[in-house]
Amino acid sequence: MKELISVMGKASATGTFLPMKPVSFRNANFFQCHIKDGSNGDVAVDHYHRYLEDIKLMADIGVNSYRFSISWARILPKGIFGEVNMAGIEHYSKLIDALLQKGIQPFVTLTHFDIPQELQDRYGGWLSSQIRNDFSYLANICFKYFGDRVKYWVTMNEPNFVAISGYRYGTGPPARCSGIFGNCSAGDSEREPFIAAHNMILSHVDAVSIYRTRYQKSQGGVIGITMGFEWYEPLSNSSEDIAATHRARSFDDSWFLDPIILGRYPKKMVQILGSNLPEFSMNDLSNLSYGLDFIDINHYSASYIKDCLYSACEHGNSWSEGSYFRTTQRDDIYIGEPGEVDWQFVYPQGIENVVMYLKEKFNNTPMFITGNGFVGNSSSIEDTLNDVRRVKYLHKNLNSLANAIRKGADIRGYFVWSLLDNFEWQDGYSIRFGLYYVNYTNLQRTPKLSATKYQKIMYNFHKELETHAVLK
Repeated sequence: MKELISVMGKASATGTFLPMKPVSFRNANFFQCHIKDGSNGDVAVDHYHRYLEDIKLMADIGVNSYRFSISWARILPKGIFGEVNMAGIEHYSKLIDALLQKGIQPFVTLTHFDIPQELQDRYGGWLSSQIRNDFSYLANICFKYFGDRVKYWVTMNEPNFVAISGYRYGTGPPARCSGIFGNCSAGDSEREPFIAAHNMILSHVDAVSIYRTRYQKSQGGVIGITMGFEWYEPLSNSSEDIAATHRARSFDDSWFLDPIILGRYPKKMVQILGSNLPEFSMNDLSNLSYGLDFIDINHYSASYIKDCLYSACEHGNSWSEGSYFRTTQRDDIYIGEPGEVDWQFVYPQGIENVVMYLKEKFNNTPMFITGNGFVGNSSSIEDTLNDVRRVKYLHKNLNSLANAIRKGADIRGYFVWSLLDNFEWQDGYSIRFGLYYVNYTNLQRTPKLSATKYQKIMYNFHKELETHAVLK
């Protein structure tokens, strides 16, 4: 079997500090209104100055790949309308070189939720097809400067989440919503998510087209996209709940992957949304044929789905979301052991189910697990460092992933979220995902129990797979 890329330490775009303040996606008072602790990601864990220290931490636990994101605004502060910021180019180039010197493969995402404010101000960001030119320009710059050393490219991180949080509920930038969906000053929650998503899909395929036609042959890399996948189970065995579960998947991950891989939106979305769903031109359909080389999976939890289209349903998602109700309880029993935040439940079989679902649907397209981790929310430093629950979560999820691999799923790598505690978007610094504890006062890194155990966890995972391969 192929050697798996075995860990992710993830520095999100907001977690990389360059010698210029990022100018990305800052609507008036967004951080004050939407970040729970009123913080921001200007410095975060100061990975910019401490990347050599952080790479040593990776080497200490034996990882062979590091997933990080390019900050679009730090490479191109004004997008296509300004000059390339060479300080940003130099930083990422030094980071890549330092990783390779330690035998750690860079796994690079082109955009992780942020865009230059200039593009938002000029034409509305993802709501305009103009952003395709800007994203293509960013992709070309990155392939040109880094592609000789980077062999794994990801166009976007969780665009399904960006469309929903930014344009339906207004909880993420650029904070647009309407009606019953949220309290925003502008937006159309029943149309804009699909417009933004359409432009993200086409921006993805434009970037893939550039890579395939200009760079892939000479540089020898591969390119894909990262989607957020929560596993859904029907609340009951009724045909209505089973259909609603399929519908929920259509309005979540298939919303993006079906066009990119199959060249069309899911049939259920087309039937329900009608003219609210943008159409692909003949030229678009031609570009969609570039697709992707692999699917990236971010997975953390699971929930039950109840039908609201044909059944009585008091508090369900609207028609434009697929008409279903999402719950984490059935007969007053949670779907899995509650985590330390209200949205995470330990349901190890979820990762196997997601992988097998994608295997069957997309002809076993190669997959990476690019985000899988346990949220810590303890106020006690002692409990935070002794993160037994995170160790158990990782062990159980890797066992489940091993089951999928035994069943033939083409899994190429596993990345844990995350190497360090960090700025976590709307949650700010109030929750912790890291294998290493970060003291946000002096930014000192301290290994948690999960960091000390991680190498053994991964060793056992590989040995189990090797034993299975020999027995076959």
